[in-house]
Amino acid sequence: MPPRAKKKPQDLVQSSCIHASYPDICLRTLSSYSSAANSPRDLAQAAVKVSLSQARKVSDYLATLRTTGSKREQGAVHDCVDQVTDSVDELRKTLAELQHLKSGTWRWQMSNTETWVSAALTNDDTCLDGFKEIHGNVKADVKRKITHVARVTSNALYLINRLDQTRPKAVSHP
Repeated sequence: MPPRAKKKPQDLVQSSCIHASYPDICLRTLSSYSSAANSPRDLAQAAVKVSLSQARKVSDYLATLRTTGSKREQGAVHDCVDQVTDSVDELRKTLAELQHLKSGTWRWQMSNTETWVSAALTNDDTCLDGFKEIHGNVKADVKRKITHVARVTSNALYLINRLDQTRPKAVSHP
């Protein structure tokens, strides 16, 4: 039986992103990683890097808003900064875990990464909840930026779940 042809990196990105929650965003944000993403693990790491980068950018943006707007807006921004900071921490832990996967602890490590990325998504939702009773440009800008972070993070979770399905089989000894 001939060896299976290795997928081209661009094919890996396309075939992996096609069923993501936000396939267009997945393709757009991960295409630049296609030459370095040679496996589902590489692609999951790239997706987490994108999410982490976007979360950091939003955190920096939110920091500029801390003293603008009404007291209510400032409170919502302050809470949102805390949530996004927590998301950055969760995503940083996820990336570190994905970079050190081992067959003996695969299941536990993958469970950790899935939990942490899910927590980052929850933090994004919690951030937006703080703006429910607020109207205006600040709310619209924050909502747009947080929604984008949530979408790239959702795609990262999808790719992590997909990676989890490729886990190494236990070695059986006769």
